[in-house]
Amino acid sequence: MESRFAASKSYGLLLLLLLVNCYTDCGSDAQVLPEEEVQALKVISTKLGNKHWNIRNTSCSNGGDFNVTFGDTILSNVTCRCNDSICHIATVQLKGLNLTGVLPAEFANLTHLTEIDLSRNYINGTIPTRFSRLPLVILSLLGNRLSGSIPGELGDIATLQDLVLEDNLFGGPLPQELGNLRRLSRLLLSANNFTGTIPESFVNLTNLTDFRIDGSALSGKLPAFIGNWTKIDRLDLQGTGMEGPIPSTISSLINITELRISDLKGSNMKFPDLQHMKNLEQLILRNCLISDTIPDYIGEMTALKTLDLSFNNLSGQIPDAVQALAKLEYMFLTNNSLSGAIPNQILNSKQKFDLSYNNFTDSYPSSCQLTNVNFVSSYSSSEDDSIAWCLKKDLPCSGNAQYHSLNINCGGSKLKFEGEEYQEDSSKGGASTFYASSERWAYSSTGTYLGNSRANYEALNTSVIDGEIYQTARLAPLSLKYYGLCLKKGSYKVRLHFAEIMYTDDQTFSSLGKRIFDVSIQGEVVLKDFNIMEKAKVIGKGIEEVKDVFVNGSTLEIHLYWAGKGTTAIPDRGVYGPLISAITITPNYSVDTGLSAGAIVGIVVSSCVLLVLILAILRMRGYLGGKDAEDKGENCIIINFMICFS
Repeated sequence: MESRFAASKSYGLLLLLLLVNCYTDCGSDAQVLPEEEVQALKVISTKLGNKHWNIRNTSCSNGGDFNVTFGDTILSNVTCRCNDSICHIATVQLKGLNLTGVLPAEFANLTHLTEIDLSRNYINGTIPTRFSRLPLVILSLLGNRLSGSIPGELGDIATLQDLVLEDNLFGGPLPQELGNLRRLSRLLLSANNFTGTIPESFVNLTNLTDFRIDGSALSGKLPAFIGNWTKIDRLDLQGTGMEGPIPSTISSLINITELRISDLKGSNMKFPDLQHMKNLEQLILRNCLISDTIPDYIGEMTALKTLDLSFNNLSGQIPDAVQALAKLEYMFLTNNSLSGAIPNQILNSKQKFDLSYNNFTDSYPSSCQLTNVNFVSSYSSSEDDSIAWCLKKDLPCSGNAQYHSLNINCGGSKLKFEGEEYQEDSSKGGASTFYASSERWAYSSTGTYLGNSRANYEALNTSVIDGEIYQTARLAPLSLKYYGLCLKKGSYKVRLHFAEIMYTDDQTFSSLGKRIFDVSIQGEVVLKDFNIMEKAKVIGKGIEEVKDVFVNGSTLEIHLYWAGKGTTAIPDRGVYGPLISAITITPNYSVDTGLSAGAIVGIVVSSCVLLVLILAILRMRGYLGGKDAEDKGENCIIINFMICFS
């Protein structure tokens, strides 16, 4: 009996093992990758230097073969689409892994692939035309070293909804064929080198919800057909090089929540009709040559969080209706011609408002910085002694100009560099900040970072070995002005110290950032599209730009300005804008006499010439004696002449 039971038990265990084995084998056989896809994945992985995959024909059944997560933006994730007998690769995400090599054309062998996301790596090459064979819905190549033109064949991917090519090295004209992508929802092209105009065929992209092309070298006028993009939620056209005016058809974009247009070329324009954009949260019309008043309907945009109308020629008063914008966090109206009184609620606001460089006449604040509101140089009067010096135009010295040199360690502490003492500049800074070190020097900072309002306005990198002065820097997302105050009238040498300390110096996506900005001194542009790394060649290497300027009043102004160019998402969103390490200002004249070196030399030369002439005249009239005396006189003249010029 016991033997039968034992035998029965053995048979049962054997049957169970067979069932488990069958289940495992059948399941494995039922859901395997085709060999051609396995081989394609192996080639792709090798070409990219990807060490995160363990590729087998059963990998779809074992997520650990493909999927690794190091954080929200650093991951390897592959999904499959399976039926009873076979699997196919459906999506590939390799994000933030610093993969190298050339973009593999073998992705085209994964014939069921709907998504390729290789954001923030170090991949080079061009986009293979073979990608047009794929049923892609998403193609994201943000933050790599890809170059060449966008292949027109991408216009054949009828399924494509997201095309993200930001922060690369693409160039050339935009292909007309992209206008065939009628399902396209997101087209992100910022921070590349595209040229030409936006193709007329883009009028067909009526399903667009997000279009960005900041910082390219485009030409022509802003196209009127953008009015056809009635589903658009976000439109970014900053620093494109295109001409205004903003087309009237923009009024049709009633679903938009974020509108950014800046740095247009051309002639002055009226304020565009935006009154039906009730959902706007971000409105940036910066340096768009708008010569008009601020329309009252701005006060009806109750969802508005950021309003940037800076660097235009807006006149008249700030509408009282603006005070009703309860959600407004940032308002930048700097560098306009606004006048009248500032509404009380704005005057006393705790939000970050910049009203500097205007022509207000009433309701004077007690200082240039009340809470978070910046009022520097915002009042038209320069004679009224009841107004603080920093509210007046050109920031005139309240006493006698007494200084002739200045050293500032921007964003850092007090230190010595090259034998000179540099003053501390370690205040936190912010979106609408004015800071003055008595009437010695000051700075004004404007702007909030795109995609990251918490980004810092100071930078620190202690690994920099090219001098302690280059370990810190002050930066701003839009505008940064430094002022040398109460300087004596005369010529000065301005040395601007720069070092790029926010990118890395290696083969990672963090090294791919491009910081581009303009620098003006005394209102004259001295550096256009300045790129620190392009000149320094090495991360952390200190460089200088030296300029001679003349101070006619008592204030020397240095202005660093972001014109919408360069990367904004490398290594993270919010890393961009002007950056400066230190400022050195020295006189080109004698501090004791007030005369320049050239003037002193001129006086000496003139004196010598005059002396020689006097001696020559005396000799000719015989006052220096006879023939022998004449010879001696000639020698005397020659000797005196040589002494003067020795």
